[in-house]
Amino acid sequence: MHDNASDDRYDLLVVGSANADLVIGVERRPAPGETVLGSDLAVHPGGKGANQAVAAARLGARTALLARVGDDDHGRLLLESQRAAGVDADGVLVGGAPTGVALITVDPSGDNSIVVSPGANGRLTPEDVRTAAPLLAAARVVSVQLEIPLETVAETARGLAPGARLVLNPSPPAPLPGEVLAACDPLVVNEHEARFILGEGAGETPQDWAPALLALGPRSVVITLGAEGALVADSRTDSLDRLVSPKVEAVDTTGAGDAFTAALAWRLGRGDELREAAAFAVRVGAAAVTSQGAQASFPTLDEVDAL
Repeated sequence: MHDNASDDRYDLLVVGSANADLVIGVERRPAPGETVLGSDLAVHPGGKGANQAVAAARLGARTALLARVGDDDHGRLLLESQRAAGVDADGVLVGGAPTGVALITVDPSGDNSIVVSPGANGRLTPEDVRTAAPLLAAARVVSVQLEIPLETVAETARGLAPGARLVLNPSPPAPLPGEVLAACDPLVVNEHEARFILGEGAGETPQDWAPALLALGPRSVVITLGAEGALVADSRTDSLDRLVSPKVEAVDTTGAGDAFTAALAWRLGRGDELREAAAFAVRVGAAAVTSQGAQASFPTLDEVDAL
């Protein structure tokens, strides 16, 4: 599991969302006022925060999750999936609203339409983060996304232990306050999120976006490029590195970004350089797209090595 069993720090603390993904396959998505029949309902544990925690734990990281779920069946499913993966879920708060849910319809081409009800995720407050101070104090790296309130993300950034790193994936994208951007090391974005943050004058290529994103204040930036790999920019070394992904047969890309970010954060917590951590994360992301589902597809270290 962990290099040093006597060390009681977490490699990774994820502060984020936990959703139940309710998935129905359809021949085509309904038009307004129309009813279509679909497949049997499948319920999967999801949410970016919960996904990242499971992905890191699968790889062998000592991982904790700070999140909020409802006192309901979906909440119990999510807690169970965290514990089964080996995540310390003692920081998961229960109650205050129903568990967050994503209603997902998938057509035969694999295109999906998603409606998210944040539920309890929207009730994870800055006060909850302050109460969880011992968790933050014990974390080498803290990973956040934007499926919880922005003020809670900002409080997390303020509560980092000395020397700890903040890894932020701004998804779904939203305007970020300067204090949050300045804490990111790295800011992890895909092409869509990069364009959103940079706005109109973004430039055409990831090579343009990386320095423009760095100029907004983060200490480092990683742009994920799907099958093309990733681009890494670090303000400390003034370097721009392109990392190539292994060629794989993509079956389902759900959760691949979460697996990438979790792997990156874990390796940074172990002391890897950013470029080295990102090169490993690219391989984890590639392994994650080779099987169905989000959490179900997250690889173990052996499966990543097998690539």
